[in-house]
Amino acid sequence: MIELLAPAKSLAAGRAAIHAGADAVYIGAPRFGARDAASNSIEDIASLAVEAHKYWARVYVTLNTLLRDDELPQAVRMTHALHEAGIDGLIIQDFGLLKCDLPPLPLIASTQMHNHTAERVAFLEKIGFQRAILARELSLEDIRAIRKLARRIELEFFVHGALCVCYSGQCYLSQAIGGRSGNRGQCAQPCRKSYRLLDHHERLIGDPGHWLSIRDLNLSAHLGELLDAGITSFKIEGRLKDQPYVTNIVSYYRQQLDQHLAKRNLSRSSSGQSTIDFTPDPNKTFNRGYTTHFLFGRRCIIGAHATPKMVGEKVGRVVKINTSGTSIDSDVDLHPGDGICYFNREGNLTGTTVNRVNGRQLFLEDVKQLHPGATLYRNHDHDFLTHLKQAKITRKIAVLLSVSEEKGQLKIVAIDEDGVKAERLFSFERVPAQDQEKAVAMIRRQLAKSGDTEFIITDINANLPAFFFPVSTLNEFRRQILDALRVKREAARPKPDLKRVELAAVYPEKNLGFQGNVLNEKAAEFYREHGVHTIQPAAETGISLLHKRVMTTRYCLRHELGICPRQDKQAGNDPLLLVDEEGDTLELRFNCRNCRMEVYLMRRK
Repeated sequence: MIELLAPAKSLAAGRAAIHAGADAVYIGAPRFGARDAASNSIEDIASLAVEAHKYWARVYVTLNTLLRDDELPQAVRMTHALHEAGIDGLIIQDFGLLKCDLPPLPLIASTQMHNHTAERVAFLEKIGFQRAILARELSLEDIRAIRKLARRIELEFFVHGALCVCYSGQCYLSQAIGGRSGNRGQCAQPCRKSYRLLDHHERLIGDPGHWLSIRDLNLSAHLGELLDAGITSFKIEGRLKDQPYVTNIVSYYRQQLDQHLAKRNLSRSSSGQSTIDFTPDPNKTFNRGYTTHFLFGRRCIIGAHATPKMVGEKVGRVVKINTSGTSIDSDVDLHPGDGICYFNREGNLTGTTVNRVNGRQLFLEDVKQLHPGATLYRNHDHDFLTHLKQAKITRKIAVLLSVSEEKGQLKIVAIDEDGVKAERLFSFERVPAQDQEKAVAMIRRQLAKSGDTEFIITDINANLPAFFFPVSTLNEFRRQILDALRVKREAARPKPDLKRVELAAVYPEKNLGFQGNVLNEKAAEFYREHGVHTIQPAAETGISLLHKRVMTTRYCLRHELGICPRQDKQAGNDPLLLVDEEGDTLELRFNCRNCRMEVYLMRRK
């Protein structure tokens, strides 16, 4: 069974994702999630689980930060409350939780665990994890190797959304320069800042840029290849994204993934068919431009150096600016309320709003920094987003009704698209119908009205008695049979296997530096039990990170700039420097043998 997994910033966003066709959603716990600004109450999570379970969709909760010793008891109590709330899995980062009294919930290894090799994922499989969320940097070849070595564990992979420039769980830059740890859900995103780029002699290279900022992921054209490689859950990033974003992106990927499932005779993991009244378009909601990242190796542009903000779709070029408006060379239809942006003469992204349109004449809110020749982009499509917010989206489970007379009672049988069956016998007053044809038509019409329930009656097989039924009676019969079906569906809903079989396993590394992320004694105990000899404390204990490696990334700035030794034999691999506006200095070192870039914090402001 294949899963489309969507983010839920909130209960409302989670419901929107489910109705748009998600097979599962992931949502932040009240505390200890990797997005501190996306926490949710136990009550809201319970409400989301009730809604999701109608469609056999699942709810996973993120508790994927590093925990201090004093926080472990509260975290464990929270897992029990979440279990009682009906969640279907727990996403964790801290191995210390495995030494605690957790409820019988399936465990999902967060990508923060640095799941980037077959050996690491095989280890997770052996110690009882049901699923591993793979590192975003993996190629198809890497994924195939993981599936070959770890055959039973579910593999989850990001297919859309924002990308971290660093391997997840291995970034300490925010902690190093501001005390806000990404491994504690508080990342300040220093990778999206503007930096001056210097060579190893501290000579300026070009203009300042967002040299560590990278584009967003979009693998919608490669879902079939990921299926064939062994991916079972297709994950959309975005626990900080708003409801329209979730609706648009989930609807788009639902359509794309279903095509590949049909070709391979594979089934999705939840029930129901979503109906939408808009055409989803990933280019219309937030993105920094798209990349396939490293799915096919180093084939595409990854960096978003000009700006970390959304630029949007190209509109055209400014021809003339005067009191009668802004003339543009464009074939794009713009509308009042559209957001327009452009790069001013200093290279900074500047935005304004369309007030009025007259052919190819635009009347903009602010043209102070606009200049002839500037390229315009639309980063807010007012009509599309207005329609998206008002879109009518329904998700319905197909039901076949059979109606007949049995031993003087009306028998109604309901069978849904999953083969779940409910039946009821109803007593009724035997009043002969004066017009049998009209009576049967009325019975069909009333029983077919499923209203705002999760069901849609697609057909009625009827061997009906020639009796008259009041409309209110038929409505009550329909309500009761659908209630009975709902109870049967909950009983038949596939539940995850809660048996965590732990096999003897040796952790792939013998010695852990601070990058091992050991913040509590139980985590240290876990590692020692699995063959680790030496363990250094986590960065979050307050150790100095000056002159230490605060990032390891597959993204390589030399490669992006065309000065990689593999591209240019004369280029060399001397370090480069990044200096931010406050004066913090980073040194970029290039591990060409392993094709990695390492970032060291060399100087604080």
